Amino acid sequence: MSFTLPFASTDIRGVIFDMDGLLLDSERVALATVATAAAELGLEWRYEVGLAMVGLNAHDGPLVIRRHLGDDYPTAALYEAFGRIYETAILEGRIPVKGGAAELFDQLDRLALGRVVATSTRRSRAEPKLAAVGLLPRVHGMVCGDEVERGKPAPDIFLAAAARLGVPVEHCLVLEDSNAGVRGALAAGARVVMVPDLLQPADDVRAAGVPLAASLHDLARFFAR
Repeated sequence: MSFTLPFASTDIRGVIFDMDGLLLDSERVALATVATAAAELGLEWRYEVGLAMVGLNAHDGPLVIRRHLGDDYPTAALYEAFGRIYETAILEGRIPVKGGAAELFDQLDRLALGRVVATSTRRSRAEPKLAAVGLLPRVHGMVCGDEVERGKPAPDIFLAAAARLGVPVEHCLVLEDSNAGVRGALAAGARVVMVPDLLQPADDVRAAGVPLAASLHDLARFFAR
């Protein structure tokens, strides 16, 4: 069955990309890294806690950890160990780009459509990650998790990204892999497509009728029509 959307490519005047789990196959690396960091510190860790943090920024992630593992959990120590191990993975090029990303960017270039990355990751980490896979020069701006007051699922980051594009948010297409990101995009009033990675769409996302794509290849073909 071919991939279709309830709007035409000509309705879109700018594209807003999530980064982790959408442009980069990084969520699996991150979950493995946080488990390694916890083991290194002799701390309890559960995979489902990591999954619950997908799409959240560095302010909201610790709240999730403490909710699951207790108010006295040493989140600062865990984040420090995680950052040290994860930065090595970035430097060593162990975070691959997702299939279809380059193809999709080629189509957006052809159509002269602007694109901005809206990521919960802080800028000092996000830029090296995109640079490592050659995508940083291909985006027209970034809004990062440390640059907005409220993280996903609040709409702030998507409203800021639309402003960076100079396009009304209702004419932007947001591509997201996380439920938190989809909720934020819907709250902002953008069109949104979910490209699931580690998480399947939650019940409220399905009820909202959010279109699903199997991969970025589907979106590249959509813009190629």
